[in-house]
Amino acid sequence: MLTRRKALVLTGSAGLATPAIAQVKQAPGVTATEILLGQTMPYSGPASGYAPIGHVEAAYIDFINDQGGINGRNVRLLSLDDGYSPPKTLEQTRRLVEDDGVAFIFQQLGTPTAMAARRYLNQKQIPQLFVGSGATQFGDRQSFPWTMGWQISYQIEGRVYARYVQTEKPDAKIAVLYQNDDSGKDFIKGFTDGLGDKAGMIVASVSYEPADPTVDSQVIQLHESGADTLFVDSFPKITAMTLRKVRDLNWNPLFVIASVGASVSSGLAPAGLDKAVGLVTGAYLKDPSDPQWADDPGFKDWLAFMKRYQPNGDLSDGNNVYGYSVTQTLAIMLKQCGEDLSRDNIIRQAANLDIELPMLHKGIRFHTTATDYYGMKKMRLQRFDGKAWVPFGEPIGV
Repeated sequence: MLTRRKALVLTGSAGLATPAIAQVKQAPGVTATEILLGQTMPYSGPASGYAPIGHVEAAYIDFINDQGGINGRNVRLLSLDDGYSPPKTLEQTRRLVEDDGVAFIFQQLGTPTAMAARRYLNQKQIPQLFVGSGATQFGDRQSFPWTMGWQISYQIEGRVYARYVQTEKPDAKIAVLYQNDDSGKDFIKGFTDGLGDKAGMIVASVSYEPADPTVDSQVIQLHESGADTLFVDSFPKITAMTLRKVRDLNWNPLFVIASVGASVSSGLAPAGLDKAVGLVTGAYLKDPSDPQWADDPGFKDWLAFMKRYQPNGDLSDGNNVYGYSVTQTLAIMLKQCGEDLSRDNIIRQAANLDIELPMLHKGIRFHTTATDYYGMKKMRLQRFDGKAWVPFGEPIGV
């Protein structure tokens, strides 16, 4: 699948860099009128629940172009379907770089997929920006200085959940279901680190593969461990399958799920929203299905954007907030580049952001520096009430 759309712009609270000197060597894909970007996205395959992210990013690019583009240039996004297959991701990335001549890769989604392209892009010194993953590997600026993630790291998120479990159930017997890749290992490390000398509370830990047609056997195994607490790291499809089987077993553990699988429409609804009551997760973005945001200016702007540019989009799907917010980050970064759209300056400006995006929870900022590529370090816990995720407590990070 090849989606060709236009580009982006936005105002933000980031400090603008000094405009670049004339005669800079612009990145490939940059002309006097256009900035060409590339992306791979799972429009098909086991992670296709994230497809709305690619669609809303393309729509936001249309919105930005309608506002005049970035510093007088339109942005065009080539978004290719990789089916959540790492070999396909690398193939499509090479095509975008070598055949299409994109300036850089924007928001490549998925841990194993973006990892497949990371070495290639860094060898060629091509920015791989705002990767759609919280794996810590995407903040390793010393080994891979051209790669930067966007969301909170899975290790920080795992530690937040571990602290919550210890507070809520000090004598918990914990079962863990995790994805068998680097993202899963990050969650496990963070969760275990968060438990500290109480790591023995984990009585069972089982992995799954993204393409598994079912996780019934894993859930049964975890249930039989005698656990009274369950932590699940999964994307939406796996979250729905896990939730359904847990309730089929009449198992009612303290149930915590990773934010990456917490979409109401694709992670909870397929199993039945009634089955999800009481689930806990973390968030840095406002849940669009939560009525408390009805009068929030950032939510009103998002809603107006969706109605005009993505009228068929699911207004309860947090993926539409995620894609909107990532593309706002991109727009601010490109605006900071001024007239210097060389790859060196693009990565320099990506590492020089301090912004409070409209759909981030209050108190959470995206802040990067030349020595710290991890833009977000806090999140709020939230609990599902049958209709929406309702946040509680203040933003925390550990």
